[in-house]
Amino acid sequence: MRSLTPDELAARVARDIPQGAYVNLGIGQPTKVADHLPPERGVILHTENGMLGMGPAAHGDQIDPDLTNAGKVPVTELPGAAYFHHADSFAMMRGGHLDVCVLGAFQVSATGDLANWHTGEPDAIPAVGGAMDLAIGAKDTYVMMTLFTKAGAPKLVPRCSYPLTAVDCVSRLYTDLAVFDLGPTGAVVRDTFGITVEELRERLGPGVLGDY
Repeated sequence: MRSLTPDELAARVARDIPQGAYVNLGIGQPTKVADHLPPERGVILHTENGMLGMGPAAHGDQIDPDLTNAGKVPVTELPGAAYFHHADSFAMMRGGHLDVCVLGAFQVSATGDLANWHTGEPDAIPAVGGAMDLAIGAKDTYVMMTLFTKAGAPKLVPRCSYPLTAVDCVSRLYTDLAVFDLGPTGAVVRDTFGITVEELRERLGPGVLGDY
């Protein structure tokens, strides 16, 4: 048993996305999920820069400089793809038309609060983007991140210390060491990778894991 690589984690997230869902993948690690969604699942990917029907990342001769996701990464298009103004794209996000969004984060609270746009440090560059609109507009918000910082501090916490993106919005957290369901009673472990629940409880500290 060992922790998951970023690609393995993306595949784990993709496995849980419902068939036929409309999904937005956030900038960074979440974009890898697109590479693990087989066409027969019928998942429709949305980007806030104005596209429905995004396919996996583009490579080599597939690259079209005019066809990128919101993170400026070259992507492919699937049959039936549609393009529109980014204002219409945000209306889709805010209007509750997305089934799932997958975002990265600096911190997530055990009850589902999300902090992913600013660390609060004086020299940090804030990056709001569409995260606030996605977090409150999607029916389900999933987060992908490492469970601990490089210094070993938990990123799943009883209460976020960084500026919040949205409150009580994250339903499921996917990390390199475990998958959690989040809610009013705290985080509930669904899967572990290279670590036990008891070890998680010890490393995360009090006030994080609920009953399981």
